[in-house]
Amino acid sequence: MTEPGLPAEIATLRLDPAAPVLVVDVDEVLAMFIRGFERFVGAHGFEMRINRFAIFQNIYRPGEAEHLDVATGRALFDRFFEADVEHIDPAPGAAEALKALAAQTNIVVLTSAPGQARAPRQRWLVKHGFDYPLVVNTGLKGPSVRAIAEMTCGRAAFVDDLLPNLDSVATDAPSVARFQHVADERLRPLAFSAPDKHQRIDDWDELGRAIAAALGR
Repeated sequence: MTEPGLPAEIATLRLDPAAPVLVVDVDEVLAMFIRGFERFVGAHGFEMRINRFAIFQNIYRPGEAEHLDVATGRALFDRFFEADVEHIDPAPGAAEALKALAAQTNIVVLTSAPGQARAPRQRWLVKHGFDYPLVVNTGLKGPSVRAIAEMTCGRAAFVDDLLPNLDSVATDAPSVARFQHVADERLRPLAFSAPDKHQRIDDWDELGRAIAAALGR
């Protein structure tokens, strides 16, 4: 039985209790989300200008100086997840890095995608070589990561692009090794980071080695 407030999928996970566990985000970690969303909004008459580490504040009507209002941006975001979320490119090197880890490590994908996106997101993961258990999260990820980490007696690691999620894990599951990864090169200089608290590695080859070391692999 899952503790109140946690995603129900956590209770269905079947992990090797003797192996370490890696919990990994999807957007801008396994998936080039902004590039896919950029194509989608372009097809709907808008454009992305990557000048903030944000989503809606980077969407503009052509020729306008003020970004799109959040409500309209949110509507586009929801439509993207309903209709086009399977057309995202995978982050370079991610599938290979996880495959190398998977032989001796439990891998769980933890995404904050809208609930209706679960099935298309699962199909996308399988298509691109990320056929691992999927948990759809709501809110900050610390409680979910703690619950997943407690399912094994091995070490645990977590990868996300967003500082609030990394901070949440630091609070709720401080023994979990934390890594920040930002897949889109345009977003990297804009991302909020705390390298004194969470290791920042934006190359999956290097990140895979660092995760293996943190997990004792």
